[in-house]
Amino acid sequence: MKLCTFKTPGGLTGIGIVTEDGLIRIADHLSAAPRDMLGLIDEWRLWQEPLQRLAQIQPVDFGLDEVTLLAPVPRPGKILGIGLNYADHVAESGMATPADQLWFAMMNTTANAPFAAIDVPRVSEQLDYEAEMVFVIGKRCRHVTREQAPEMIFGYCVGNDVSVRDWQLRTSQFVLGKSFDGHAPFGPWLVTPDEVGNPHELGIRCFVNGEKRQDSNTRELIFDCYQQIEHLSKVMTLEPGDVIYSGTPGGVGVGFKPPRWLRAGDRVRVEIDGLGAIDNVVRAEPTGSDSHAG
Repeated sequence: MKLCTFKTPGGLTGIGIVTEDGLIRIADHLSAAPRDMLGLIDEWRLWQEPLQRLAQIQPVDFGLDEVTLLAPVPRPGKILGIGLNYADHVAESGMATPADQLWFAMMNTTANAPFAAIDVPRVSEQLDYEAEMVFVIGKRCRHVTREQAPEMIFGYCVGNDVSVRDWQLRTSQFVLGKSFDGHAPFGPWLVTPDEVGNPHELGIRCFVNGEKRQDSNTRELIFDCYQQIEHLSKVMTLEPGDVIYSGTPGGVGVGFKPPRWLRAGDRVRVEIDGLGAIDNVVRAEPTGSDSHAG
């Protein structure tokens, strides 16, 4: 099943089921169902079967071109990213393959919609892209084994870990360079594990202005999604709705000589087999105190 968060032309937000024909607004047909994605994830055991039946019998309420798709989880409790998790990306970075998983936090204000604008910050021109498979935690968990980890994932989607390289690399901590507002677009929807199958056999690609820059497969992950959950849950409680960026393959802008930074007017498309695609136009950061593309 594909599940999304969306906004109608009238400005109302909701959650829906995405089908080949469009979108079914859940609240219109199951009045007791949760009204947001976090609530749905939390109560998934109660609503999975009713939603599956609804998807089979209910005509769509909207075409996808009639709504605005938002980040599936608009304001996650945690957004975490793993660095240097594809061998070709390690090589282009000129760094050693990590013996341990290299994690950083991304503030929840980085969460952005799958087709929203990405800002070039006023304070930097070193704006880069990173195509990534993203997964969302479905159950509160701690000290999870690798064998248990698949049960902890609610769904998968497409993400771009937009990075401001000079801010990222000026210190040993990546947090600031990974936490500019709106720099974590993801979506366009969450695909439940039963529909994905093996998440470690998916082609992943990134295009900048139509030019293919990244082209790999999730089988090339150094630490796979289940190992990531096992490792993180040794340290912290993972909660429903937490968003995990699983790593990027080679081909990022900083890996070129000279680097190929994103500029205002560029268009970045990330696509993953079976999960869909996100597409974001780059713009100069607007003036004003609240310029988050959102």
